[in-house]
Amino acid sequence: MSLLFNAYSFTRPALFSLDAEHAHELTLSSLQKAYDCAFTRRLMHSAPNLPTQLMGLQLRNPVGLAAGLDKNGAHIDALANLGFGFIEVGTVTPKPQDGNPKPRMFRLPTANALINRLGFNNRGLDVFLQNVQRSQWRQQGGIVGLNIGKNAATPIERAVDDYLIGLEGVYPHADYVTVNISSPNTQNLRALQGQDELGGLLSALAEKRKALEDLHSKRVPLVVKIAPDLSTEQVDVIADVLGRHGVDGVIATNTTLSRDAVKGLPHAEEIGGLSGPPVHALSLAVIRRLREQLGPDFAIIGVGGISGGRQAVEKIQAGANAVQLYTGLIYRGPALIGECVRSLSALKK
Repeated sequence: MSLLFNAYSFTRPALFSLDAEHAHELTLSSLQKAYDCAFTRRLMHSAPNLPTQLMGLQLRNPVGLAAGLDKNGAHIDALANLGFGFIEVGTVTPKPQDGNPKPRMFRLPTANALINRLGFNNRGLDVFLQNVQRSQWRQQGGIVGLNIGKNAATPIERAVDDYLIGLEGVYPHADYVTVNISSPNTQNLRALQGQDELGGLLSALAEKRKALEDLHSKRVPLVVKIAPDLSTEQVDVIADVLGRHGVDGVIATNTTLSRDAVKGLPHAEEIGGLSGPPVHALSLAVIRRLREQLGPDFAIIGVGGISGGRQAVEKIQAGANAVQLYTGLIYRGPALIGECVRSLSALKK
């Protein structure tokens, strides 16, 4: 493992002295500069190996990057160099949008958690696709998932239109496509998780995917990302709809609106989605129920609250086939990737 990974604990206090969103942007730009220099790129290179099959895709290891960290797909190669088995970028919307007013990202350090209400801030589909096509990692066998959403200005009744535009745009450049219907930071978006709404959306996407499959002579897996704030009955309904519409996988879960685990902490009452360890148990419950309902062969990606190898193992034991990281990286740094791979490797022995 790179010595630079161990140095993250020394640089974190300086980053945490900055506004959370500014620190996020500074970290990505610094990572990109380090990658662009051949010497530091080698110092930061990590390639933990634990080959894993997921939706017919061959992953170098089952530890991926969750969407949201690189919304514009501008840093795929630099992030992949840290040792991820797969990378998911976005959420991208058809048109550029600024997202919600700042400040909109808040740290809760005593809980190793974050609250964000970013609101799908991104530079739009055209710029996103230019960035994705510039990256080299996918051409070298890396797996890249592209995450699509709807513009805030698009009425929820017309949401399907935005998702169809997104699917058509990203399809030729994606190893899988994630349909994000679970961000709490776009008004009414989570309503798309209802039985009728989800069925209508997935029916339209399935029809569009068939046409794109014929056009491009390849079938790209379709994945749906869902919320942790779902009852058992709601999870059962979603599982049924996913199965009926030929969806290939599900990501469980997005951020939570619950504040039970962080009551009384500074920023705990900020509006937005809570991520980090408080989401772990909620995510596990959804994963277990999905596995019960969907059977052994349906692909599940577990995300939410992985702050060490133990949580990655618990996600797999609950029924996930692979995991994704986000908030844990902010608190632990890139050493977390290798730790998770080693723990999952030990689990398989």
